[in-house]
Amino acid sequence: MKVNPYLNFDGDAEEAFRFYQSVFGGEFTANMKMNDMPGSNDIPEEERNRTMHISLNIGKDTVLMASDIIPSMGHTLVKGNTNYISLHPESREEADRLFKGLSKGGSVEMPMEDQFWGDYFGSFIDKFGIGWMVNYNENFK
Repeated sequence: MKVNPYLNFDGDAEEAFRFYQSVFGGEFTANMKMNDMPGSNDIPEEERNRTMHISLNIGKDTVLMASDIIPSMGHTLVKGNTNYISLHPESREEADRLFKGLSKGGSVEMPMEDQFWGDYFGSFIDKFGIGWMVNYNENFK
């Protein structure tokens, strides 16, 4: 089984993913807009350029995916702490790079530090309201 995080945004999914791409690298494997789907004429003009689906490979077996909500269809987005993306890089240097890059403009909850449970760990909420954890343990590569 593979697990891929899927995020929702309120009109800034593509902006968020361009930011994530600047940290992880790689190319989008999909970037479709609402106006690409059948029946898009029924969506208000101001929502047609929202992201229907976007995806970015962020690791060998992990794809980060997202879409924008459609307010005219009754969708609402509540930013909160109900979901974190937990990254497990293969080195302390990569952990620091990811933490520094993704937390830029966000709010650090726990800076990257050696923790009592033996891992090098930090967490933050990025500038788009998404929670991230960066966790490195040299024994679990």
